[in-house]
Amino acid sequence: MNQAAINLIVFAALVAIIWLVSKLILSRNILHSKEQKHKTLTEDILKQLFHVQQSNRIATISNLSGALKIRKAKILPMVVQMTKAGLIETVDDTILLTEEGKAYGLKIIRIHRLWEKYLAEKTGYKAAEWHYLAEKMEHQLNEKEILELSDTLGNPLFDPHGDPIPTQEGDIAPVEWIPLPTYPLNMPGKIAHIEDEPGVIYQQILAKRILVGSHIKVISSNKNEIIISSEGQKHIFSPIVAANISIVPLSKNEAYEERAERLSSLQENQWAEVLGISKECRGANRRRLLDLGILQGTKIKVDLASPLRDPIAYRVRNTSIALRNSLADLILIKKLNADENT
Repeated sequence: MNQAAINLIVFAALVAIIWLVSKLILSRNILHSKEQKHKTLTEDILKQLFHVQQSNRIATISNLSGALKIRKAKILPMVVQMTKAGLIETVDDTILLTEEGKAYGLKIIRIHRLWEKYLAEKTGYKAAEWHYLAEKMEHQLNEKEILELSDTLGNPLFDPHGDPIPTQEGDIAPVEWIPLPTYPLNMPGKIAHIEDEPGVIYQQILAKRILVGSHIKVISSNKNEIIISSEGQKHIFSPIVAANISIVPLSKNEAYEERAERLSSLQENQWAEVLGISKECRGANRRRLLDLGILQGTKIKVDLASPLRDPIAYRVRNTSIALRNSLADLILIKKLNADENT
């Protein structure tokens, strides 16, 4: 056999080996992808079932299909498999979590809320993006990574929306929220929770710069609209939007500041006193404001406003600093009368 024939055989063998290896890798990736999709769907179903049972509703294949936007034909075999795995049980048409399924579902909720807290505290992502990104990451973390994430955040009890974060043991802090539509008129309170689903309603709330921790009073409430006063501004909500906001009364140690307003409302030739920085101001932005001397009791005034009033330069401790309105909204002030600015 001449050298050319030998080279051809070797080349053909190499091509065959490469083809076989590629097929094996492709098959493994496809199998891993199928396993990951199966795991993701299982966890989505468990999480949805937990929320349904927590709100004393009934879960069926039909409403699971609607909530998860997945065809019934795909949900049904999953229900069969999850029943065999001991995660759920069915009574007539109703689907219920077993204790094992509840524990698994709580773990996914824990990851989701921890990740939302991370996105809020450690990144520059906007509030409207937290939920979507957390839904992707909640299926990716292993037990060690979950513990590391919680430790990094200081083992928080609540996520940025006000939802309690389950502990590693599955304990979850009780809450006593009052839906905004049923909160008593003219009784000082603060926003304890803002529901981030459905997204279209959450976007409406965000657009008004309504924040967890903001003090409020309900001015009027009827079947058509709810009007609240918060941080020097009045906001009007439809009952369906207001139902996504929950309130708690102020504690004995919390005082309702009638004159509290947002820094962005300060006009030229006005002085104000800083009351505090909203808890919604996090990370680098919060550190920057504190480093600039924006502390409780600090006097502040408008130094220079751009034609569109965004940004605005403020005079703080003999220094001029420019702030976007989105950041100035997170600084609470009390406007001073002439006799107070002494």
